[in-house]
Amino acid sequence: MGGFRLDLIRRYLRPHRRTVLIGAAALVVVNLLSVSIPLLVRGVIDDLQDGFALRDVYLQAALIMALATAMGAVRLYSRVLVFGVGRQVEADLKQQIFDHLLLQEPGWVQSTGSGEVISRATSDVENVRRLLGFAVLSLTNTALAYALTLPAMLSIDPWLSLAAVGLYPLMLITVRLFGGRMMRQQRRQQEALAGLSDLIQEDLSGISAIKIYGQEATEQEAFAWRNRLYRDAALGLARTRSTLFPLLEGISSISLLLLLALGSGQLESGRLSIGNLVALILFVERLVFPTALLGFTLNTFQTGQVSLERVEDLLRRKPLVESPPDPVPFRGRGRGAVEARGLTVRYPGAVRPALVDVSFRIRPGELVAVVGPVGCGKTSLARALGRMVEVDPGELWIDGYDITSLSLSDLRRQVALVPQEGYLFTASLADNLRYGEPQAPLQAVEQAARDARLEGDIKAFPDGYRTLVGERGITLSGGQRQRTALGRALLVDAPLLVLDDALASVDNTTAAEILRTIRRGQQGGGGTSGVTGGVTDRTILMISHQLSAAAACDRILVLEQGRLVQEGHHDALLAQPGTYRRLWAREQASEQLRAAG
Repeated sequence: MGGFRLDLIRRYLRPHRRTVLIGAAALVVVNLLSVSIPLLVRGVIDDLQDGFALRDVYLQAALIMALATAMGAVRLYSRVLVFGVGRQVEADLKQQIFDHLLLQEPGWVQSTGSGEVISRATSDVENVRRLLGFAVLSLTNTALAYALTLPAMLSIDPWLSLAAVGLYPLMLITVRLFGGRMMRQQRRQQEALAGLSDLIQEDLSGISAIKIYGQEATEQEAFAWRNRLYRDAALGLARTRSTLFPLLEGISSISLLLLLALGSGQLESGRLSIGNLVALILFVERLVFPTALLGFTLNTFQTGQVSLERVEDLLRRKPLVESPPDPVPFRGRGRGAVEARGLTVRYPGAVRPALVDVSFRIRPGELVAVVGPVGCGKTSLARALGRMVEVDPGELWIDGYDITSLSLSDLRRQVALVPQEGYLFTASLADNLRYGEPQAPLQAVEQAARDARLEGDIKAFPDGYRTLVGERGITLSGGQRQRTALGRALLVDAPLLVLDDALASVDNTTAAEILRTIRRGQQGGGGTSGVTGGVTDRTILMISHQLSAAAACDRILVLEQGRLVQEGHHDALLAQPGTYRRLWAREQASEQLRAAG
């Protein structure tokens, strides 16, 4: 048992120690009754040899039945208590894991794999439940059975008792030999299951891409390979179990046969009564089950230990992005002023930073575009503003506050971020739109849909705002998904709106109308009303690869290889050689080719 994490087991059971102690006390009662019944049977059998009164036999039988019934009732009560502790720990642990996962940064979940995380939060937690329920109950019961039964056996015939249980150490040796192998096989099986879950999750999410490129056969082959890994791991574990448990049962049966053989000789010589032999047989049979069950208990402990370590590894993982210990309170509603002072963003394990020494200032109410070649750091800038990635103190400021000094909840009330791939939940369109403001009235939801140019599409749906959006918004087109995500952000009363290529799937005419509507809202002219009234002084940072849309902005920030290389209005940037003029010429040439084609 030294290899088991008893410290972790004690920690999980400590909040339920009263229930566990009552369950243990009930097991003591069960085992005391279990010891008393064979002794009563011995007395009845021995009394039958010298003549008996039928009334006494009936009374003794009634007493034995009453004790057996009481033993069954108390055993049931103990199982309800101890198994209930396992179920409660399972529920608490799942809630703890879920709360912990919500604190992690998105990049960690994506790099770890949702299948691995789900496996730890479900199957591993179930194994922990079995460890703290079944295994604790079984181990306690086995210890009590030996502690109370062996003295009773020794009082009848020490040498016969020792001969009967003499083979039991062989069980422990067998268990010891198979234990390490079972643990390694269990870990391989869990890892194979996590890989299989990852593949299923990815393929279900990317089913459209699989069909478009005709890669069904490739994915089937990949699944078959991972499925074989899981099958082989599961079969290896099953073979070990199938070898271990029959060995344990065989040793137990040999022990009983040895008792019968030696006990018959004692009966013949008159040194042992029939009642004592029957009592010893009942005692030995009583020890067979908990001893054989020791193999199952060991398996549960081995599995539970592996799962407990996997769960603990998950819970020990500290998020890279956290609220500071003593956050500065953000007073009132901000105005959306943004300032970067030598902003540098580096992802864990990356060869070079995504952003390097970027400095700029955005005034409240400005519409500023961020453009640049692919991989220049545009999305990293958007993520930095919402602290989806970690930034160093003093490098990024909103309304005069260092964002690393603010609590994450305060910061994210000031920033509405619309990613290019706007995630939609399996809920109605209205609920997706009001996700950031769950209590928003339908009137505000409808206004947000109008501002996002989504109202016409919603009216075309038979169920309107009650239309159920499929998983990840699969029932909507790309443009509808982006406009729904935009409407969700517009409904939130945030002074800074960050559009991370959020209009990429929207045609140029609709995108221009949306931007004009948002700008009118900034001027108090009937834009999105949210739940707190008209939204004014909203700063917009629009990340886009469409330079024609960026041309209408107040200013343009040009990034290249993670650095801010140009800044200014469209006309001024075209007048000087550099990245922006090169990108503009490339876009114009592409449009001319499309027009000619």
